[in-house]
Amino acid sequence: MDTGRGADNPASPLSGEALMAALTASAGAGVYAVDADGHVIACNPAAERLLGHAPGALTGVDARAVLGPGAAGATGDTGWGPADAPPQRPGADRAVLLRADGTALTVWRSVAPLPPGAGRGPGSVVVFHDISAQRAGADRRAERYARSETKREQAEYDLAEITWLSELTLAMVSTLDADEALGRLVRLLVPRLADTAVIDLVEGRVPRRTAWAHQVPGVLPADPAGPSEVPEHPAHRAALAGVRQGAGMRNVGLSGADAPAHGDLLGLVDAAHALVVPLRLRATTLGTLTLARSADGPPFDEGDRVLADEVARRTALGLENTRLHAAQADIAATLQRALLTDLPTVPGLELAAHYRPAQRTAEVGGDWYDAFPLPGGDVALVVGDVTGHDIQAASRMGELRSMLRALAVDRPEEDPGRILRRLDTAQSRLTLADSATLVLARLHPLPGGCWELSWSVAGHPPPLLLGPEPAAAYLDGAHAMLLGVRPTAQRPTARTTLPAGATLLLYTDGLVESRVQSIDTGMTRLRRHAVAHRDLSLPRLCARLARDLGDVRDDITLIAARLQAPPRGGRRPG
Repeated sequence: MDTGRGADNPASPLSGEALMAALTASAGAGVYAVDADGHVIACNPAAERLLGHAPGALTGVDARAVLGPGAAGATGDTGWGPADAPPQRPGADRAVLLRADGTALTVWRSVAPLPPGAGRGPGSVVVFHDISAQRAGADRRAERYARSETKREQAEYDLAEITWLSELTLAMVSTLDADEALGRLVRLLVPRLADTAVIDLVEGRVPRRTAWAHQVPGVLPADPAGPSEVPEHPAHRAALAGVRQGAGMRNVGLSGADAPAHGDLLGLVDAAHALVVPLRLRATTLGTLTLARSADGPPFDEGDRVLADEVARRTALGLENTRLHAAQADIAATLQRALLTDLPTVPGLELAAHYRPAQRTAEVGGDWYDAFPLPGGDVALVVGDVTGHDIQAASRMGELRSMLRALAVDRPEEDPGRILRRLDTAQSRLTLADSATLVLARLHPLPGGCWELSWSVAGHPPPLLLGPEPAAAYLDGAHAMLLGVRPTAQRPTARTTLPAGATLLLYTDGLVESRVQSIDTGMTRLRRHAVAHRDLSLPRLCARLARDLGDVRDDITLIAARLQAPPRGGRRPG
């Protein structure tokens, strides 16, 4: 086999000028050489391609005239000068060359002198790389980074705004007192949205200033509805009237002749820009929100108006919620009181009762009290509690109360324990209540102003007895299980004699039990409080105990009987 590697062999190596020409032709970089006068004396195909010239078209041209001022070597030079002179700008630098069509080509270039012995005299060799794609990629990366930064900043702003709006919503829904909610709201608006925030509600046709806040404490009076009323600036008054009559959001002109006077509201807060926003739900205007900024702040722009409109929408929804709750609570309380009983007039006995519905719900409860005369001059007292806070609980309470009355009057000779046992049986047959507790007490008059008390307890807190002397004790006897648990079980009856001047108190567990205290703690507090206020009239005593001790999240019911004391020439304080 012939292993020769002659010139005709395609695998034979190149050498000398042929090898360099091949390497230059295949290089990805553009390469051209210029003489001392700046004329192109040689170039590779990559240079022609990158610069948009036909093959051979660059040879002999003036590089400065065709390719740009810096094409002949270092910027502003014709070349390297003497063959042994070092380059003026060693290494690579950025330059701009002109393409054949006149467009610019940004390159990285490296300039070196022609090697000695090239036979061409002084000159330069320029090697360049197209960096337009790299630059475009860098520009795209910079643009993407800028967009991502903008999006990140926008996301942070949006998150802060959402968090702030959530705080506004929480301020409106965390209380059912409209004035308290609006007071919290204006404090959150300042200084986030304005230097001053004022809310006026419309009640009927009369506006009422409800809340305001200013960034500097003490500038505005503490109470916006107080006796020291602050007058309105005429332009502000006109804007408020327009919004109340159905107009949309309005700017208040406060420049030139319309500048606010010192004595009016906008003058007090040095307002230069003001915005009146309707608090409107559907077609009903509930009030207005006024936002004001001083001259140091910018005027309200479109973004501010959009945000103010969202604040107003949430405020109106919160106001509607508090108004609906107030209306429902009033209906519930009216219905509950309609189900309760007017107390009878009993010689020698003072009776009083107090009912307070839960303040955090708008529902009818299952608490009740009752007092009714029995044949023979006796008096029955009842306090009870049916589980639940709904119409069903109130309905079952009414059924249970009516059945108990009928059973007690039907057989007045029976003691309270036997009456409750019969009520157990009726409840199991008629499903009067799912779960209920109560105390049934019977007062029988005795000579000398004393009364005999007999009672039976069905799963309820025991009665409290206040004696004529400064002491109080719970009547713990005759206690048994809830109503209806064991219909056939006997129920005990306890008896004691009440001296003249004594007070008997029956109550529901809302008075002594809550989420923050045990029933034992509550009963201790009730006993001490009752002793401390024993000299109050019976209605005021009941109201005082409910106010000072009761849990606002639960219904509270009390009924009390006070035996008249023998006259001592004085009057009980009222």
